[in-house]
Amino acid sequence: MQWTLAKTEEPPDWFIQIVKQYTPASSGKYAAQLLWKRGIKDEQTLAAFTNYKIYQPASPCEFGAEMHLAMERLQQARNNNEKIAIWGDFDADGITATAVLWDGLGQFFSQNSQLTYYIPNRLKESHGLNYPGIDSLNQQGCKLIVTCDTGSTNISEITYAQQLGIDVIVTDHHTLPEQRPPVTAIINPRYLPSEHPLFHLSGVAVAFKLVEALYQTLPDVPQEPLGNLLDLVAVGLIADLVQLSGDCRYLAQLGIQRLQAESKQPATAQRRPGVGRLLELCQRTGDRPTDISFGLGPRINAVSRIQGDANFCVELLTSRDIKYCHQLAEMAELANTRRKSLQKDVQGQVAAKLSQLDLSTTSVIVLEDSQWPAGVLGLVAGQVAQETGRPTILLSTEERTQDTTPTPYSPLPTPLLARGSARSVNSVDLYQLVKKQSHLLHSFGGHPFAAGLSLLPENIPLFTEAINQQLRQSLGGTTLSPTVQADVIVTVADLGKELFLELKLLEPCGMGNPVPKLLIENCLFENPWHRNQQDWQGKKVQYIKTDFQIRDDSTKSSFPGVWWGHYKDELPPGRCDCIAELDYNTYKKRYEIRLIAVRTAADSALAGTGESYGVFAEKILDWRNQDYSKLNTDHSALVICDCPTHWDDLRLWFQRCLHNNQQLAIAWTKPNHQPPQEIWITLVGMAKYLSRTHQLVTRLQLLEKLGIRDQTLFWGIAALKSVGFTVTRQDRDFQITWHPSTESEDIANAAIEKFLAAIKEEQFQQNYFAQVPLSTILGTGDWGLGIRD
Repeated sequence: MQWTLAKTEEPPDWFIQIVKQYTPASSGKYAAQLLWKRGIKDEQTLAAFTNYKIYQPASPCEFGAEMHLAMERLQQARNNNEKIAIWGDFDADGITATAVLWDGLGQFFSQNSQLTYYIPNRLKESHGLNYPGIDSLNQQGCKLIVTCDTGSTNISEITYAQQLGIDVIVTDHHTLPEQRPPVTAIINPRYLPSEHPLFHLSGVAVAFKLVEALYQTLPDVPQEPLGNLLDLVAVGLIADLVQLSGDCRYLAQLGIQRLQAESKQPATAQRRPGVGRLLELCQRTGDRPTDISFGLGPRINAVSRIQGDANFCVELLTSRDIKYCHQLAEMAELANTRRKSLQKDVQGQVAAKLSQLDLSTTSVIVLEDSQWPAGVLGLVAGQVAQETGRPTILLSTEERTQDTTPTPYSPLPTPLLARGSARSVNSVDLYQLVKKQSHLLHSFGGHPFAAGLSLLPENIPLFTEAINQQLRQSLGGTTLSPTVQADVIVTVADLGKELFLELKLLEPCGMGNPVPKLLIENCLFENPWHRNQQDWQGKKVQYIKTDFQIRDDSTKSSFPGVWWGHYKDELPPGRCDCIAELDYNTYKKRYEIRLIAVRTAADSALAGTGESYGVFAEKILDWRNQDYSKLNTDHSALVICDCPTHWDDLRLWFQRCLHNNQQLAIAWTKPNHQPPQEIWITLVGMAKYLSRTHQLVTRLQLLEKLGIRDQTLFWGIAALKSVGFTVTRQDRDFQITWHPSTESEDIANAAIEKFLAAIKEEQFQQNYFAQVPLSTILGTGDWGLGIRD
């Protein structure tokens, strides 16, 4: 893993003094550095950033004609007493968006009799509109569907609804189709300029803007204040990991204020008893964004991940029946407990499959299994993506009980599909990456950093190969590697209440304004111990965390910390460097750090440029693309002039140098490759000649003549066999003879294509190693030394 330290630009003294006014108990220097780096560089902007009362939010009218069309259709539905359905989604953003529309539209339409909602089953249905659900709503007499957090790309389903006489208003924030869908109205901030304050709204925030517009259109109708919805808005916004800038930040600030106020009321007086009970169960107060991202959000998400059906979550968030809400909250808590155990199991299985992959030749990780529960794949994919630095797609091919009967809208039986989740890192636009392989998919949708997809299981190998080749070409030789970036350097003496309150000035944090990550150098971990978590009933959960004390030379006192999902034995002994976040534990009523990454101090090589050279910098000499015979011959270095195709090739040479205490000189030149088709023609020509002359050939002779490696030659021999040659071994030689082929043309073509693909892959890897920066080679891995990071 590559560690970097964010480049810091010292803010002017006048700005530090302004920030200090907000943090009188501390110097304000860390907050000032972070704010300045994140574009907050004047008093007015700082005031609006920290105080939501100063910020001027955008009007829902900013959505223009689409919002006007939506208001007209909703007024028509109200005047004609039409039945309306809210079509939501099963994640936290979609659930809270459904709840906002249920409570918000419920001020204008009678709930249950005139207003209903539909949330797809995560384990049986996919995101978005679907035909059976539309049929069900049609049978109930619905004349208008209002989507939230979904629907932008459901062109065929929207057309089908129209054929049944159902109009559709889409409220969504996902990627747009190339042409406007055939809807009554579409409220999607993606139509706005990227710098617009509404551009980053999540699904729940877009739904709120629709309700806000209706409140402004019919101001005399609502009985409840619009602000009563803001706690739900904050939960969905923060749980969906959208960029918290502009109106997103403003709405999150307002919502957190409301959550905090509700949590301090007695249970009988709470407006949302379900939210209050969830906060009690996760031992949080609701006044921090982390109370949502680590508390409320996972519990709401867990219901659909485990049970599939998340409809009761809307009741949990909107019902005023205290006893009933407490029961529902406890059901959500149990689902989250089960989710943790399932997630840990799948993580172990994924790690086993991952160990068999060659990451040096893998740009996109695609793994599948028939036993994986689909509900937790997104979580595990996100973790793998972070740990490997590569986009990750996990697919479940488990057989599901489903109705395969043909229907009017689908005359063919529904095929059994592999379904899964994708997560991205390193600014790779996963949505566009997957979209370009849409011809291999049954369905897909999502964000640049997260997507869901389904495809026929037999298409998985083709999809895997195609998406890897596509990303490699777009990277142009740039390597992908996991990175973690620290924002500021602190000591253990700095940790505590004062620093916490100073950094809290940046909250709510999210994408675009991440939680500050602190680098602590040359520290020690003391008294580490790990244990399984316990659920609210006191039962152990198969989910590990390690508690510890951290110490350095800045103070005689130690400071508490926690490392989620890790065992105490994973903490290296001796002096270390670590990257952590400073937090406040509401349950234990203490300040503590949450460990993000750790490594031994002796192997640290943190550079502001992001280049990690480590202990290997003096061991490897870069003589590539040079005439090394003319270089200084005093070096006792081991020289490699054969361009590798695999990191393991390089690692073996380096381990040999370490053993012999010598340097390694990489001195290969960029190969002059033949086109793959010409190599195949050469191989066939050699085979014909050897068959005609009855001569033998060695493996090395074949490799040298063709300019390929052993594994590629294996596919070449398989291709020869598919077109009629017999290849047999005689001691160390090959004998090649010709016999008429009995294989079909398709089989032969497939074998040849595999050989050509192997050549292309080998040539790609050699071109990569010919130009990859030395810094990447140095920072790639442990090189066999067993270093932890």
